[in-house]
Amino acid sequence: MKVLAISGSLKSDSSNTAVLRAMSKLAAEMKMEFIFFEGLDALPHFSPERDGDHHAAVNHLRAEVKKADGVVICTPEYAFGVPGVLKNALDWLVSSGEMNEKPVAAISASPLPTGGNKAHASLMNTLTALGTSVAEGAKLMIPAIKKKIDANGAILDTEFEKDLRNVLLAFQETITKHAAIIQ
Repeated sequence: MKVLAISGSLKSDSSNTAVLRAMSKLAAEMKMEFIFFEGLDALPHFSPERDGDHHAAVNHLRAEVKKADGVVICTPEYAFGVPGVLKNALDWLVSSGEMNEKPVAAISASPLPTGGNKAHASLMNTLTALGTSVAEGAKLMIPAIKKKIDANGAILDTEFEKDLRNVLLAFQETITKHAAIIQ
């Protein structure tokens, strides 16, 4: 299974990217290969009028999403929502249809006790608009992230590792069901 991993943060030491690195290691045991999307910052500002311009960065994003069996998104919370670069990327996928019925795991991570709940809710609204398939078990809000993982993706908390494994299991099941339907 090929999984596209998208971090909603551009920071080089992002906890969200670290979560995806940790998940990638756990997913390898489950025969899932994570491909990390690089290039959120290269996407032009979304405009419906520019949708047919065939911008290379937009085409790259759409191609990566299309060839992936599923997408894992991990986002921080900025100003009670998802970061603008992540929302911009998702906006580029609205009219093209690559995300329609695509299995997705939706994760938010925050140093705060809320786990980025507002960003998670915002992400879920956008994923619903995109027509994605997000299983209940493939949703996770991670509070106090700095106590659970280091910048390199080393897991510091055994319960957190169980949570990530459970998300991956639910996500894998959704991908398997989706593959059976489209064949």
